[in-house]
Amino acid sequence: MSDQFSTFFASLSDFLVFFVTAAVLTILFVVIYSRVTKHNEFALIKKNSLAAAVAFSGSLIGFALPLASTMINSITVLEMVLWGAVALVVQVLVYFLIRLPMPRLSERIEADEVAAGLWLGACSMVAGILNAASMTT
Repeated sequence: MSDQFSTFFASLSDFLVFFVTAAVLTILFVVIYSRVTKHNEFALIKKNSLAAAVAFSGSLIGFALPLASTMINSITVLEMVLWGAVALVVQVLVYFLIRLPMPRLSERIEADEVAAGLWLGACSMVAGILNAASMTT
C-alpha cells in the first residue's frame, strides 16, 4: 500500500509540473495572441461580441489541442515547452494567413460580424487539430 502512495506522489509531482507549465504557456499564448491581433479580444468580449468570442475561443482551442498532444507525448517538460512554442507560432501564423483572403478580418470582428469570427475560429481549430496530429509522430 505504501508503494502505491509513493508512486502516486511521484506521479502527482510530475502532473503538477506539466500542468503548471501548460497553464503558464496558455497564459503566454493569450497575452501574445491578443497583442498580435489588430482587434482587442477582451474589450470586444466584454462588450458581448459574439464574433470576437468565437474567434478567440477557436484560437485558444487551436492552441490547447496541440499543447495537450505534446503533454501526452513529451518525456520532459522542456520538450513540451518547445512544442508548445511551435503551437503558439502556428496559431499566430494562422491569424495572418486567414487575413490574406479576408484583409479586413479584424475590422469585421470589431463590427461583430459573426461570419468573420467563425471563419477565424474554425481555421484556428483546424490548424490546431492538424498541429496536434503532427506532434504525435
